[in-house]
Amino acid sequence: MRFFEMLFVIFNILMIGWIIFAKNKPQRSLLTSMGISAIIMLLHALIEGMRWQMIPAYAMTAVPLVIFAVRLVSKPEKSEERTAKKSSRAKLIAVTALAVIYSTVAVALPLILPIFTFEKPTGPYKIGTVTYDWKDERREETLTPKPGDKRELMVQIWYPADAKAKGKPVSYLSNPDVFAEGYSKVLNLPKLLFTTFGYVKTHAIENAEISNQEPSYPVLIFSHGFSGHKNQNTFQIEQLVSHGYIVVGIDHTYSSTASVFSDGRVANYVPQDTGSIAYLDKANDGWVADAKFVLDQVEKLAGNDPDHRFTGRMDMNNVGMFGHSFGGATSTQMLMTDSRIKAAINMDGVLYGKLRVPEEGLKKPFMMMSADDSIRDVKSTDDKEFAKFMEETLPRYKHVAVGGNYWMKINHMKHMGFSDLYLFSPLYEKMEGVEIRKAHRLINEYSQDFFDHYLKQQPFKLLEQNIGEHPAFTLQKD
Repeated sequence: MRFFEMLFVIFNILMIGWIIFAKNKPQRSLLTSMGISAIIMLLHALIEGMRWQMIPAYAMTAVPLVIFAVRLVSKPEKSEERTAKKSSRAKLIAVTALAVIYSTVAVALPLILPIFTFEKPTGPYKIGTVTYDWKDERREETLTPKPGDKRELMVQIWYPADAKAKGKPVSYLSNPDVFAEGYSKVLNLPKLLFTTFGYVKTHAIENAEISNQEPSYPVLIFSHGFSGHKNQNTFQIEQLVSHGYIVVGIDHTYSSTASVFSDGRVANYVPQDTGSIAYLDKANDGWVADAKFVLDQVEKLAGNDPDHRFTGRMDMNNVGMFGHSFGGATSTQMLMTDSRIKAAINMDGVLYGKLRVPEEGLKKPFMMMSADDSIRDVKSTDDKEFAKFMEETLPRYKHVAVGGNYWMKINHMKHMGFSDLYLFSPLYEKMEGVEIRKAHRLINEYSQDFFDHYLKQQPFKLLEQNIGEHPAFTLQKD
């Protein structure tokens, strides 16, 4: 819970307890308590914003008022006092039980659906961000019925900001209502559950001045998974940027949760045949084309940025790529097909695409990160469909670590643990059995170590030192 939410709930619970158990309650004290509760609620509304998960807590403010009104209206006669005393104990027990249940609900709702926060990045740089709407006039949009539509992409760039940069941290999602609707459709859950995303803040400052601490910064392209979005790995993006990287996130239009263009148009997720390996192999060509187009645009910014922010500040000789799920597959294909990509990380992405990892390995720096749940042995499952899928796709992983590359298999991990999604609710995290903060730190430490070595020519601090089996992961190198 946020600060004023927590203060408000605690104060109201204590106030209800005082009302129930205190024998002498002066009317002035009761009114003062109600006033303090109302003031805290007002501060919460103005500073943090009200949300539906707090409705039971808001209602607590009215409880003392109701009790006060009842007392004024119904003062017992002396003849009734003896009868009232006999039933007072039963009433006290009943009222206490109801108060406990009510307080539990008031506390549980905002805890189960919290306004989560991202851990503070550990690097020396502040974070700036800017968003672009880019249209590829050379490509037709295949996922709309209208002929002549061109492929249009929303792209967000995060970069090391000047130490003196000031401004309010930008929201996690710029159009929370659109994304709440998108999450609702994709996950088949009520839209109301996802309204909390609208209150989540990041550490990035919009349009901040770029840091002059280094003449230029290595560039990383990020690609999300099917039904994901460019911000879905903020936990990782902010960490990398704070350590001196420029990260470029792509919304793969109609395959993302939603894309909101600069003029307000919304492109929602279009369901596709994600159960077909053949379809996904072919569909990956489009995602690779997206990444190549975005990289072309980034090169133009590096050469001559109309806003004079990135001109000469992007180190285009040291470009890497990372992605989750289908975006991880895209990163692998980009490493194999685009000479500009010097190193890549695939986070739990099946190796879809037209090219296979050759027997001699990729011959370029590569790291595969997998959830142990995603690469289970076919003998360990009764799911025949999953077993068939694994039999067809697992051979594609055979040579990923050949030639000195890395394959990290994270224990007690699920596919979506490589994104921000499990931060949404601790209940979600418990159901999946993932310690998400711990998993995110592990991902951040090793992805940074990988890119620091291959794009900044720094010595390894973790990868070479931790080959083999560990309690949290297994790291393979062939």
